[in-house]
Amino acid sequence: MNQDLINAITELDEDKALELVREKINKGESPLEIVEQCRLGVEKVGKRYHDQTYYLSDLIMSEEILRSVMEILEPHFSEIRTQNSVKIVIGTIEDDIHDLGKNIIISLLRSEGFEVYDLGVDVRPEQFIEKITETGAAIVGVSVVLTFSINYVKKLVRLIEEAGLRDDLKIIIGGYPVDEMIREYTGADYFENDAKRAVKLIKQIAGLA
Repeated sequence: MNQDLINAITELDEDKALELVREKINKGESPLEIVEQCRLGVEKVGKRYHDQTYYLSDLIMSEEILRSVMEILEPHFSEIRTQNSVKIVIGTIEDDIHDLGKNIIISLLRSEGFEVYDLGVDVRPEQFIEKITETGAAIVGVSVVLTFSINYVKKLVRLIEEAGLRDDLKIIIGGYPVDEMIREYTGADYFENDAKRAVKLIKQIAGLA
């Protein structure tokens, strides 16, 4: 795999990254391959942040670069998209505004034909319930990066149970602090912190893999 785009994102060189994305599209490179390179670059940014060689501002910058990349790629996803009947509600939980991993997963899922409802960031549990009820979604994905927001995920699972939706819904959580202990604490069905593996998991849940 060519490292040029990965390196541009890792070094937070937005102009270079966007130039490379356009070049790759013009050369006929698959949008999915480009997203994978972006994912690897973002992964390196996250590692530098956790190693404390990058700061929060750098992490936010990588989110902005990714957002710009996805704006370029989105029209090209429609060329390869084949719609399936699986509906997914995804959002970043209340009091958390991180959406980097969430946005990567959404782009990958849409490229696979899933009907994804993106609730954005800082989403109250009640908003998840409203959208799940409205759409009849079979899967809900919850992103949580800040540890103090984990209790809102637990609240969401409780509200899903109280609304009588639990038996027909699979709940997946993900984010830097999420592990098996957090999954068990919140009551979610699955956790996954890698975007590519998360898409594979969702396809398995939906009976498409």
